[in-house]
Amino acid sequence: MTQTTHTSTPPGKRMLSEQVYAHLRDAIMRGDYAPGDALKPQDLAKEQGVSLAVVREALVRVVGEGLADRLPNRGFAVPAFSDRRWQEIAEARRTIEPVVLRMSVERGDLDWETRVRAAHHRLVRTPPYVPEEGAHYSGAWSEAHRVFHRTLLEGCGNPVLLETFDRMWTASELARRWSAHRNPDRDGAAEHRRLEEAALARDADTAAEVLAQHLTMTAAVLTGRTHHESAEDI
Repeated sequence: MTQTTHTSTPPGKRMLSEQVYAHLRDAIMRGDYAPGDALKPQDLAKEQGVSLAVVREALVRVVGEGLADRLPNRGFAVPAFSDRRWQEIAEARRTIEPVVLRMSVERGDLDWETRVRAAHHRLVRTPPYVPEEGAHYSGAWSEAHRVFHRTLLEGCGNPVLLETFDRMWTASELARRWSAHRNPDRDGAAEHRRLEEAALARDADTAAEVLAQHLTMTAAVLTGRTHHESAEDI
Protein backbone atom coordinates (compact mmCIF):
# COMPACT_ATOMS: atom_id res chain seq x y z
CA MET A 1 0.00 0.00 0.00
CA THR A 2 1.42 3.36 -1.01
CA GLN A 3 1.43 6.01 1.71
CA THR A 4 0.77 9.58 0.59
CA THR A 5 3.18 12.13 1.95
CA HIS A 6 1.59 15.37 3.15
CA THR A 7 3.57 18.57 3.45
CA SER A 8 2.78 20.95 6.26
CA THR A 9 3.96 24.28 7.53
CA PRO A 10 6.89 23.90 9.94
CA PRO A 11 5.87 24.62 13.55
CA GLY A 12 8.30 27.56 13.85
CA LYS A 13 6.96 29.28 10.76
CA ARG A 14 3.38 28.57 11.79
CA MET A 15 4.00 30.20 15.19
CA LEU A 16 5.59 33.28 13.59
CA SER A 17 2.71 33.56 11.15
CA GLU A 18 0.23 33.37 14.03
CA GLN A 19 2.06 36.16 15.84
CA VAL A 20 2.14 38.41 12.77
CA TYR A 21 -1.53 37.66 12.07
CA ALA A 22 -2.51 38.59 15.64
CA HIS A 23 -0.45 41.79 15.42
CA LEU A 24 -2.05 42.79 12.11
CA ARG A 25 -5.57 41.98 13.22
CA ASP A 26 -5.19 43.97 16.45
CA ALA A 27 -3.59 46.92 14.67
CA ILE A 28 -6.37 47.12 12.09
CA MET A 29 -9.07 46.82 14.76
CA ARG A 30 -7.41 49.50 16.91
CA GLY A 31 -7.48 51.88 13.98
CA ASP A 32 -3.70 52.05 13.59
CA TYR A 33 -4.39 51.91 9.85
CA ALA A 34 -6.89 54.22 8.19
CA PRO A 35 -9.42 52.89 5.67
CA GLY A 36 -7.63 52.24 2.39
CA ASP A 37 -4.13 52.22 3.88
CA ALA A 38 -1.67 49.88 2.17
CA LEU A 39 -0.36 46.87 4.07
CA LYS A 40 3.11 46.46 2.60
CA PRO A 41 4.61 43.00 3.11
CA GLN A 42 8.19 44.31 2.93
CA ASP A 43 7.58 46.92 5.63
CA LEU A 44 5.72 44.46 7.85
CA ALA A 45 8.46 41.85 7.47
CA LYS A 46 11.09 44.39 8.51
CA GLU A 47 8.98 45.69 11.38
CA GLN A 48 8.23 42.21 12.74
CA GLY A 49 11.64 40.72 11.96
CA VAL A 50 10.23 37.85 9.91
CA SER A 51 10.34 36.62 6.32
CA LEU A 52 8.08 37.81 3.51
CA ALA A 53 6.57 34.33 3.33
CA VAL A 54 5.47 34.54 6.96
CA VAL A 55 3.95 37.99 6.42
CA ARG A 56 2.09 36.94 3.28
CA GLU A 57 0.62 33.93 5.07
CA ALA A 58 -0.65 36.21 7.84
CA LEU A 59 -2.04 38.71 5.32
CA VAL A 60 -3.98 35.98 3.53
CA ARG A 61 -5.65 35.10 6.85
CA VAL A 62 -6.56 38.73 7.50
CA VAL A 63 -8.02 38.99 3.99
CA GLY A 64 -10.04 35.84 4.64
CA GLU A 65 -11.63 37.50 7.67
CA GLY A 66 -12.66 40.57 5.69
CA LEU A 67 -10.27 42.88 7.53
CA ALA A 68 -8.10 43.53 4.47
CA ASP A 69 -8.38 43.40 0.70
CA ARG A 70 -6.05 41.79 -1.80
CA LEU A 71 -5.86 44.17 -4.73
CA PRO A 72 -4.76 43.03 -8.21
CA ASN A 73 -1.22 44.28 -8.90
CA ARG A 74 -1.40 46.52 -5.82
CA GLY A 75 -0.79 44.19 -2.91
CA PHE A 76 -2.81 44.35 0.30
CA ALA A 77 -4.77 47.17 1.93
CA VAL A 78 -7.22 47.89 4.73
CA PRO A 79 -10.74 48.00 3.25
CA ALA A 80 -11.54 51.44 1.88
CA PHE A 81 -14.54 53.21 3.32
CA SER A 82 -17.46 52.37 1.10
CA ASP A 83 -21.15 52.81 1.84
CA ARG A 84 -21.94 50.02 -0.60
CA ARG A 85 -19.57 47.59 1.09
CA TRP A 86 -21.08 48.06 4.52
CA GLN A 87 -24.61 48.14 3.14
CA GLU A 88 -24.01 44.69 1.64
CA ILE A 89 -22.64 43.36 4.93
CA ALA A 90 -25.56 44.88 6.82
CA GLU A 91 -28.04 43.45 4.32
CA ALA A 92 -26.56 39.98 4.76
CA ARG A 93 -26.74 40.20 8.52
CA ARG A 94 -30.28 41.61 8.53
CA THR A 95 -31.37 38.79 6.23
CA ILE A 96 -29.81 35.92 8.14
CA GLU A 97 -29.43 36.78 11.83
CA PRO A 98 -33.09 37.56 12.67
CA VAL A 99 -34.07 34.21 11.12
CA VAL A 100 -31.44 32.39 13.19
CA LEU A 101 -32.52 34.27 16.33
CA ARG A 102 -36.12 33.21 15.74
CA MET A 103 -34.95 29.58 15.54
CA SER A 104 -32.88 30.06 18.68
CA VAL A 105 -35.81 31.46 20.66
CA GLU A 106 -37.99 28.57 19.55
CA ARG A 107 -35.40 25.83 20.17
CA GLY A 108 -33.23 27.13 23.02
CA ASP A 109 -33.31 25.23 26.32
CA LEU A 110 -32.83 26.35 29.91
CA ASP A 111 -29.06 26.20 29.58
CA TRP A 112 -29.29 28.59 26.62
CA GLU A 113 -31.42 30.99 28.65
CA THR A 114 -28.83 30.95 31.44
CA ARG A 115 -25.99 31.66 29.03
CA VAL A 116 -27.89 34.53 27.39
CA ARG A 117 -28.49 36.13 30.77
CA ALA A 118 -24.83 35.68 31.76
CA ALA A 119 -23.55 37.05 28.46
CA HIS A 120 -25.78 40.11 28.77
CA HIS A 121 -24.66 40.68 32.36
CA ARG A 122 -21.03 40.54 31.27
CA LEU A 123 -21.72 43.00 28.44
CA VAL A 124 -23.49 45.45 30.75
CA ARG A 125 -20.69 45.32 33.32
CA THR A 126 -17.83 45.77 30.82
CA PRO A 127 -16.76 49.40 30.14
CA PRO A 128 -17.12 50.20 26.43
CA TYR A 129 -14.22 52.64 26.53
CA VAL A 130 -10.95 52.71 28.45
CA PRO A 131 -8.42 55.57 28.29
CA GLU A 132 -5.53 53.42 27.12
CA GLU A 133 -7.46 52.22 24.05
CA GLY A 134 -8.45 55.67 22.82
CA ALA A 135 -11.65 56.43 20.93
CA HIS A 136 -12.39 52.86 19.86
CA TYR A 137 -14.45 50.40 21.85
CA SER A 138 -12.27 48.48 24.29
CA GLY A 139 -11.10 45.01 23.37
CA ALA A 140 -12.87 43.55 26.40
CA TRP A 141 -16.17 45.20 25.49
CA SER A 142 -15.88 44.15 21.86
CA GLU A 143 -15.43 40.54 22.91
CA ALA A 144 -18.34 40.73 25.38
CA HIS A 145 -20.47 42.23 22.60
CA ARG A 146 -19.57 39.42 20.20
CA VAL A 147 -20.25 36.74 22.81
CA PHE A 148 -23.67 38.23 23.65
CA HIS A 149 -24.82 38.30 20.03
CA ARG A 150 -23.47 34.83 19.32
CA THR A 151 -25.01 33.38 22.48
CA LEU A 152 -28.39 34.73 21.45
CA LEU A 153 -28.14 32.66 18.27
CA GLU A 154 -26.63 29.49 19.74
CA GLY A 155 -30.01 28.12 20.74
CA CYS A 156 -30.67 27.38 17.05
CA GLY A 157 -28.48 24.30 17.40
CA ASN A 158 -27.15 24.59 13.83
CA PRO A 159 -23.33 24.88 13.67
CA VAL A 160 -23.35 25.84 9.98
CA LEU A 161 -25.51 28.88 10.70
CA LEU A 162 -23.28 29.81 13.62
CA GLU A 163 -20.18 29.58 11.40
CA THR A 164 -21.92 31.92 8.96
CA PHE A 165 -22.54 34.35 11.81
CA ASP A 166 -18.87 34.18 12.81
CA ARG A 167 -17.73 35.12 9.31
CA MET A 168 -20.22 37.97 8.97
CA TRP A 169 -19.38 39.29 12.43
CA THR A 170 -15.69 39.57 11.68
CA ALA A 171 -16.34 41.17 8.31
CA SER A 172 -18.59 43.78 9.91
CA GLU A 173 -16.42 44.47 12.95
CA LEU A 174 -14.54 47.37 11.35
CA ALA A 175 -17.82 48.96 10.29
CA ARG A 176 -19.21 48.65 13.80
CA ARG A 177 -16.12 50.22 15.31
CA TRP A 178 -16.09 53.06 12.83
CA SER A 179 -19.76 53.73 13.63
CA ALA A 180 -18.77 54.58 17.20
CA HIS A 181 -17.20 57.77 15.89
CA ARG A 182 -20.33 58.74 13.97
CA ASN A 183 -22.86 58.45 16.80
CA PRO A 184 -21.25 58.27 20.25
CA ASP A 185 -24.59 59.00 21.94
CA ARG A 186 -26.36 55.91 20.61
CA ASP A 187 -28.00 53.95 23.43
CA GLY A 188 -26.68 50.53 22.54
CA ALA A 189 -27.23 49.32 26.10
CA ALA A 190 -30.99 49.79 25.74
CA GLU A 191 -30.97 47.95 22.40
CA HIS A 192 -29.14 44.99 23.93
CA ARG A 193 -31.48 44.94 26.93
CA ARG A 194 -34.51 44.76 24.62
CA LEU A 195 -32.88 41.89 22.75
CA GLU A 196 -32.28 39.95 25.95
CA GLU A 197 -35.78 40.60 27.26
CA ALA A 198 -37.50 39.52 24.05
CA ALA A 199 -35.38 36.39 23.72
CA LEU A 200 -35.92 35.26 27.30
CA ALA A 201 -39.63 36.04 27.05
CA ARG A 202 -39.69 33.60 24.10
CA ASP A 203 -41.14 36.33 21.91
CA ALA A 204 -39.57 35.32 18.60
CA ASP A 205 -41.35 38.00 16.54
CA THR A 206 -40.21 40.86 18.77
CA ALA A 207 -36.69 39.48 19.14
CA ALA A 208 -36.25 39.19 15.38
CA GLU A 209 -37.65 42.70 14.83
CA VAL A 210 -35.45 44.27 17.51
CA LEU A 211 -32.34 42.58 16.10
CA ALA A 212 -33.14 43.77 12.56
CA GLN A 213 -33.52 47.34 13.87
CA HIS A 214 -30.30 47.03 15.86
CA LEU A 215 -28.34 45.96 12.78
CA THR A 216 -29.98 48.64 10.64
CA MET A 217 -28.98 51.40 13.05
CA THR A 218 -25.33 50.36 12.97
CA ALA A 219 -25.30 50.59 9.18
CA ALA A 220 -27.29 53.83 9.18
CA VAL A 221 -25.02 55.74 11.54
CA LEU A 222 -21.96 54.53 9.65
CA THR A 223 -23.24 55.94 6.38
CA GLY A 224 -24.38 59.18 7.99
CA ARG A 225 -28.12 58.54 7.71
CA THR A 226 -30.65 59.34 10.41
CA HIS A 227 -32.17 56.67 12.61
CA HIS A 228 -35.63 57.48 11.22
CA GLU A 229 -34.91 56.11 7.76
CA SER A 230 -36.15 52.62 7.06
CA ALA A 231 -34.05 49.53 6.53
CA GLU A 232 -34.91 49.59 2.85
CA ASP A 233 -33.20 52.99 2.54
CA ILE A 234 -29.82 51.45 3.38
